[in-house]
Amino acid sequence: MSENRAFIFLVLAFAMLWLPLGQHEFLLTGWMKLGTFMAPFLLFLAFAFSDRPLRLADNDVGLYALILWIAYIIHQFEEHWVDLYGQVYAFKPYVNMVLLDLMRAPAGTSPPLTDAGVFVINTSLVWLVAALAILRARHHLFPALCMVSIVLVNAVSHVGMAIIRGGYNPGLLTAIVLFFPLSLAIYHRFLKAGIASRGEVVASIGWGVIAHIIMFAGLLAAGYFHVIPEMGYFALLVIWSAVPCLVLRNGPPGALMKPLGG
Repeated sequence: MSENRAFIFLVLAFAMLWLPLGQHEFLLTGWMKLGTFMAPFLLFLAFAFSDRPLRLADNDVGLYALILWIAYIIHQFEEHWVDLYGQVYAFKPYVNMVLLDLMRAPAGTSPPLTDAGVFVINTSLVWLVAALAILRARHHLFPALCMVSIVLVNAVSHVGMAIIRGGYNPGLLTAIVLFFPLSLAIYHRFLKAGIASRGEVVASIGWGVIAHIIMFAGLLAAGYFHVIPEMGYFALLVIWSAVPCLVLRNGPPGALMKPLGG
């Protein structure tokens, strides 16, 4: 399948995910369940359509992105479905408590983070970024570096929140056990192999940091201060998720990646 055809199907997939086609209400609260059951199918497709035995060679950029996507799906299970203490859907009320406490909001203030917000944040800054990283893996490394970044920065945010708040937050365990070792190992491997430069790694981390700033600042702007519409906030998340694909590469180590089968 050519990359252009794959892109068309990717657009169709996310249109079906985001547009109100009858399943929207289910997806707002059940997207993480969909992700959990999608993970083995992602692995199946990777094995079924690979033209050679899968192995973690230095230029298997798409496979690295896929591994990170599945790791994030596991993280989303703990974060948004059932956490370490068996609490269900615990992350949204936790974040709302933290944000309202931070803003010193009066009692009765509407929580800024909604089910729709949780849904779009995770399906844009994670699922869309991962899908674009896999799509562009043969020719463009930066989207995959940004997938590594969103994993690493998210892990830092979970640990930072645990230190500041003095306790567990939903997603903390998988952030420590999965996110830190995977993201650091992949960055290290790309740097050691000369596939990525330090500048590209730093730039991707910058993208991940800005993604989290947009996520929280936009959430407050839309859900607390109401200075922008929620749909505008969602559009901004989607646009920022696509930005890594617009970063061009010029010469080694920013040269085009060799095809994964080559």
